[in-house]
Amino acid sequence: MNWSNIESGWNDFKANAKEQWSKISPEQMDDIEGKRERLSLQVQKSYSVSKEDADRQITDWQEKQVVKQMAGKQAPAAKS
Repeated sequence: MNWSNIESGWNDFKANAKEQWSKISPEQMDDIEGKRERLSLQVQKSYSVSKEDADRQITDWQEKQVVKQMAGKQAPAAKS
């Protein structure tokens, strides 16, 4: 998934981001506004990790969002 999809749909992704990074307050999540760099900075501050580690966490989370989105789009199984 392209980050621009996350940024434009931040309100839809914010709850999942909050689950991933529970130390980030709802107000801070609002302030991030879907900007990857802002999320990275907040992860660095809240979890005392390096920029590289924060970016890796965000990339891993981003990949999970693709899986969740694909699972949500699967057609229901046909009844036999």
